[in-house]
Amino acid sequence: MLAFIRCVGSSAFASVRRGSRQIVEDRRSLWPTVLVMGLLLLAFARLFLSATPIVPLLFNWTPSLPYHVAWLERGATIKHGDFVLYSYGGPLASKYPGLRGQPFFKVVAGEPGDPIRVDGRNVYVRERFVGFAKLRTMDGRPLNPVAATKVPESHIYVRGSGADSLDSRYVEGGFVPQSAIIGRVHPWF
Repeated sequence: MLAFIRCVGSSAFASVRRGSRQIVEDRRSLWPTVLVMGLLLLAFARLFLSATPIVPLLFNWTPSLPYHVAWLERGATIKHGDFVLYSYGGPLASKYPGLRGQPFFKVVAGEPGDPIRVDGRNVYVRERFVGFAKLRTMDGRPLNPVAATKVPESHIYVRGSGADSLDSRYVEGGFVPQSAIIGRVHPWF
């Protein structure tokens, strides 16, 4: 019986060794393997080392904006209508610790000094409708609409295109300090 286990074990090890050698020798499968391993390494770094993107290529899998692939330009001047990536530090980070420092991909809808008007739960910036403030989060927590005011100095008002987007329509989303902006985003598709 022991001889049978040794025989089966050594043949299984030999076939694994042959398989890995064949992958390395087959150049057609080498580059996809390297690409997948590189993406896994970047994902590991993103999840366990730093939430801030390491490379300028961005992937958006949320419905907050209709774009899924974009390019990040760090240090660019931000203005109304630009897409931005910023590090979230709003009030919900205390209730949802995983949100703290997470990069959010939104559109600049208001700059410092722009007036904000709230009619019921409809929010307007510069007299343009920017969204309806929902009553609750997806998990049932209450949401408070932003108050009628002006965008504070050194902050911006951001919006997403999805109804469930956590943006400046809510006190919980808050205004984004310019110091939290990582860069301007150029959507591809």
